[in-house]
Amino acid sequence: MSKYCPVTGKGPVTGNARSHSLRATRRRWNVNLQKRKVKIDGKTVVIRMSNRAYRTLNKTVKAESAE
Repeated sequence: MSKYCPVTGKGPVTGNARSHSLRATRRRWNVNLQKRKVKIDGKTVVIRMSNRAYRTLNKTVKAESAE
């Protein structure tokens, strides 16, 4: 499975892991992908999306329902 979010397009980021002696070894930070049920065009679909995208979508839905 791919390691990117289809909603936001976020993917893994690479960088260096630094030990106590400051030796640099390459590492990567993956996106926090979760399986979520989302309604798209009235149908419930399971999507692997980042948790940040889910929280943002949830926040906008709550704001719309409060109005």
